[in-house]
Amino acid sequence: MYLTSEKKTELFKNHGRLKADTDTGSPESQIALFTYRIQHLTNHLKTNKKDHSSRLGLLKLVGKRRSLLNYLIKNDIERYRAVLADLGIRK
Repeated sequence: MYLTSEKKTELFKNHGRLKADTDTGSPESQIALFTYRIQHLTNHLKTNKKDHSSRLGLLKLVGKRRSLLNYLIKNDIERYRAVLADLGIRK
């Protein structure tokens, strides 16, 4: 499996707001998790071009990440800029 529990705790610890492995609900940690899953699905779709169900899942993940980023823009622009710089997401 591509996303083990150890990998999830590492993502939450490195990119979460509180920098703790139990920080699973902050927007920063959710965006980091979605970004990891988006990168995995993008690589999968490069080799499996006809996998339309995975493509649909990828589009849904991008939309969820976009809505979390919009939430961060409205509430705290500095946290938004930090997440973009940290994860290398382009606007």
